[in-house]
Amino acid sequence: MIDMMHTRVGWHVEMEFREDDQHTQAVAMVRLPDGTEVRARGHASRHRTDVNQPRVGEEIAGARALNELAMQLLTKAHEEIDQASGRTSHPIHV
Repeated sequence: MIDMMHTRVGWHVEMEFREDDQHTQAVAMVRLPDGTEVRARGHASRHRTDVNQPRVGEEIAGARALNELAMQLLTKAHEEIDQASGRTSHPIHV
């Protein structure tokens, strides 16, 4: 039986919101182990006839910020693969 060592790595994502009665803005940030910080924004708007539910606006704006953060991380990884290999790799899809 081979004993394999596993390395655990953790990322902490920070999320901040700014809100008024009809708009919610979210900013997501992750600091990678190499010290790189990746930031993304998301936005949600409440239709004037909808009930004011700040939590829902936060969920939508937060999800959009996290989606953008994910796309930036995929792009970063793709560029690093290309740099390391010296060739253009296939796009990374979600």
